[in-house]
Amino acid sequence: MTSASPAPAVPLAPAAPLAPLAPLAIVVLAAGKGTRMKSDLHKVLHPVAGRPMLEHLLASAAQLAPQRQVVVAGHGREQLEKALGSRATIAVQEPQLGTGHAVQQAESALAGFEGDVLILYGDVPFVREETMRAMIARLHAPDAPAVVVLGFQPEDPLQYGRVLAHDDGRIAMMVEYKDATEEQRACTLCNSGLMAVKSADLFDLLSKVGNENAQGEYYLVDIVNIATLEGRACAVIVTDDADEVGGINSRGELAEAEGRWQAKRRVQAMADGATLIAPETVFFAWDTVLGRDVTVEPNVVFGPGVTVADNVVIHAFSHLEGATLESGVAIGPYARLRPGAVLKAGSKVGNFVEMKNTVLGEGAKANHLTYLGDAEVGANANIGAGTITCNYDGYFKHKTVIGARAFVGSNSALVAPVKIGADAIVAAGSAVTRDVADGELRLVRGEQLVKPGWADRFHDAMKKKKAELKG
Repeated sequence: MTSASPAPAVPLAPAAPLAPLAPLAIVVLAAGKGTRMKSDLHKVLHPVAGRPMLEHLLASAAQLAPQRQVVVAGHGREQLEKALGSRATIAVQEPQLGTGHAVQQAESALAGFEGDVLILYGDVPFVREETMRAMIARLHAPDAPAVVVLGFQPEDPLQYGRVLAHDDGRIAMMVEYKDATEEQRACTLCNSGLMAVKSADLFDLLSKVGNENAQGEYYLVDIVNIATLEGRACAVIVTDDADEVGGINSRGELAEAEGRWQAKRRVQAMADGATLIAPETVFFAWDTVLGRDVTVEPNVVFGPGVTVADNVVIHAFSHLEGATLESGVAIGPYARLRPGAVLKAGSKVGNFVEMKNTVLGEGAKANHLTYLGDAEVGANANIGAGTITCNYDGYFKHKTVIGARAFVGSNSALVAPVKIGADAIVAAGSAVTRDVADGELRLVRGEQLVKPGWADRFHDAMKKKKAELKG
């Protein structure tokens, strides 16, 4: 047995997806109160890269096609029920008496299930698919371990539980930090809490777990010690990335996880052919898609649902969410694209332009200080500075349609529902409330009134009155 040498490392993911060796069930522990978050939102629903941490975890697990998914909840279970719907069974742990007790609450949800059970944690969101597969593969190795534990070796073991293992990865003993001796604490191989167990073994072992420990809780790790005492082998495999098993329990740890995720995503974006002028200032969402030869200037934020094609330029201080940018598009600086914004090939959005639920046609331009909401803009149309689509009447949203090659002059208000025809011109400063036909000029202004000398007389009168008041 060794207290310092790691067990064999987790193998790399295979070149092609492999189906699990047996039917699989996922049990996710999420019953903690999350008091360190100091939030009304359930801890595992706090987002990283715009996606709840629980959804990150379930997305990885989904690659293994589990037949059943059970989320063990306690405080805030109503939020989990709403977020998950029918995708998972909610098992309630009340009161919370430890991790072993938590897994026991999934027994009825797994009644009749015969296969492998993967035990995960909702606040440990970044476990890789290949790591999960490696745990299951180890469970089906020739030595048939009763339990497979995922271990890791952090730079600082802190107060993690320890895995005391032989050089071949067989576990001699597992111990929680508070129950460990100084010699055991000197071991650097730590317990992530993640386990793989055959369903035929799991609940039998859990029924034998007691709570005679420093915390008075039913520890999940004790199923390993019980199996070992019964003469059955248990095994540990070790992840080569301690970050993937890092738990998120506070706002600070949430920010750190966000930072790690963003750093990796920026590296990936550049490896895939995007140019990030100041990478540390660009923030991606979990589903951001960037094409090749995309240039992203400093201080750009991608919300969820953004797809960017090749040869696009995103200038500084722009914010995108739910938007699609086709090839050759340029936006910003200081552009805001909201959900439903679609920019066709070669179109352009300039500084301080906001788009929502609007299609900007090929080659169309809105270069300055414009709001386009619930609109359809034809190819090569030009939208002048200060133009707005008045799409909301206080109760309902209405659509504006602008034809191909139309020219809308600066400081115009297009009061929806309204259509501007192809090749039409709307004169600057117009408030358009009726449709404009193809090729028509529409000028909607009050008559310009000129009164020669009026301003001079006004100034003279006001200066005289001011002087009198001072006197």
